[in-house]
Amino acid sequence: MKWRVIPLEIHDAYENMSIDEALLESIANTGAYPTIRFYRWKPSAVSIGTFQSMEKEVNVGRCRELGIDVIRRITGGGAVYHDFNGEITYSILGPASIFPKGIRESYRFVCDWIIAGLSQLGIKASFAPINDIVVDGKKISGNAQTRKRGVLLQHGTVLYSTDVKTMFSALNVSSEKISDKAIASAEERVTSVSRHSGASLEKLYEALLDGFTEGKDFEFGNLGNEERSRAKELEASVYRTDAWNFSR
Repeated sequence: MKWRVIPLEIHDAYENMSIDEALLESIANTGAYPTIRFYRWKPSAVSIGTFQSMEKEVNVGRCRELGIDVIRRITGGGAVYHDFNGEITYSILGPASIFPKGIRESYRFVCDWIIAGLSQLGIKASFAPINDIVVDGKKISGNAQTRKRGVLLQHGTVLYSTDVKTMFSALNVSSEKISDKAIASAEERVTSVSRHSGASLEKLYEALLDGFTEGKDFEFGNLGNEERSRAKELEASVYRTDAWNFSR
């Protein structure tokens, strides 16, 4: 089985989520190669799970002041702050039949690729069910998943550095919790590559690329013309609309 690997790209939130859904449709409709893609978010963004309330989870006004995008994902899970300088995000898409059937088992299946990549930087990470990766008991990667039309989509973040203060500003956290003590507490629960390695963001990407492709038959590629066109349609009709992003 051959995989398509889309190298690290930079898009805004609306483009990133539109591309994921366009790829899901492409695999479902045409049998396109299972795909691995890496990306960053510019500007920084907050994404919420498909079942969450934007108004409840996100300080939308503050995000607008800071130039932070807000978007709803098609996957579940919680609200996530995506820092342009602070993380690399990946997406994995392929026929559900090539992944373990169980939710926990399929998360572990993909998360092992992240763990393999981090190990190349000398970072010993482990899977923390149901969908996290931890280093010394602290979260370094969060992941979300959906299965639609016979296709599995899993995407997630690998933290390179953390800006907890901005994260707290972007999410709906009470003012009492945005204190030095609260920030220190949050920083104790979360870690990042920069705390465990002197590797650059580029080196992190190279390590993840190796971890994700090890043992696979793959070729580098980009979106096809139809996939790109469909992503543009989804971006305009769904992901940039309040009807989608504020639907709950």
